[in-house]
Amino acid sequence: MNRWGKIASVLGVTAVLAGAAALAQSSAQAAAPAGLRYFTQPAAVQGSTTPYGNNAAHGHYIQAGDAKLYYEIYGKGTPVFVFHGGGVGTPYEMGCLIDKLRQDHEVIVVSTRGHGRSEIGHSPITYEQKATDMITVMKAVTGQPAIILGFSDGAYTAYKVADLYPQGVDRIVAIGAGTLKAGYFKPGLTVEDLEKMDQAFVDQQRRLMPEPERYQEFLTQYMDFWSRMNVGKETFSAIQCPVLLIVGDEDDHAPVATVLEAHQLIPNSRLCVVPKAWHTAFLDNFPVTWAAIEPFIAADRDSLTGSKKLAANDR
Repeated sequence: MNRWGKIASVLGVTAVLAGAAALAQSSAQAAAPAGLRYFTQPAAVQGSTTPYGNNAAHGHYIQAGDAKLYYEIYGKGTPVFVFHGGGVGTPYEMGCLIDKLRQDHEVIVVSTRGHGRSEIGHSPITYEQKATDMITVMKAVTGQPAIILGFSDGAYTAYKVADLYPQGVDRIVAIGAGTLKAGYFKPGLTVEDLEKMDQAFVDQQRRLMPEPERYQEFLTQYMDFWSRMNVGKETFSAIQCPVLLIVGDEDDHAPVATVLEAHQLIPNSRLCVVPKAWHTAFLDNFPVTWAAIEPFIAADRDSLTGSKKLAANDR
């Protein structure tokens, strides 16, 4: 999830709208040189000059089940798939990471079902469906094992891809995705709620969506799915590839304790806690986040042994 998940599940939509209004006013006019913005992008922050998620020169479409998905390809080298966050998540939000990755890798940036230029489809949202969508893109683009960098919803999808398609996943960088119990996130968010926080972003998304009239339908289905979602031992213990877990120390979507639990359950994992960072650790403290990612993706696969799993000190 992303900021709207925080609003809907942790604080409650009604309670924060007044406080969010001031943030929305300060950020509503912020626009990147490329003409895109990410949700509640601060006015003082400039995003990437590449319009990730809306760049026809690099864009491709593929049919995945009952939905046509949009993705973009940049650079050359070892393939790295970038899975963005959900709800109000966009490829553009991850531009600071993509800008770095594309210098040495072939980077495939996927707009997930219901986001940006990708269709929503008409089948119920399931964990398996989300992973199968991404596997469809992966198989179409490359025949070799790939690195996946996923944020939030994208990281959870990466976990399931590693379970269903282990031969296609070389390693995973997972930002903001720990163990999760049903009920942590609540249903009930509306398009109107988002408009009160960032009207410019909502207008932008409507322009990108193939079916903007279904925006509310998608939000309702998406949040209902996440309100019932469980991610625990069964998922994490099945992941055999190396995993780098990254979490902000102030993350309330995937609190540090839940990411530590995931770290203990994944056979080959290592953990980075980013100081003074929220769910979007890569935006809040990019230097520390990138310092953890860069050597992990550059390393030989055989050298990526997991950190020693230590029991809690209960003495």
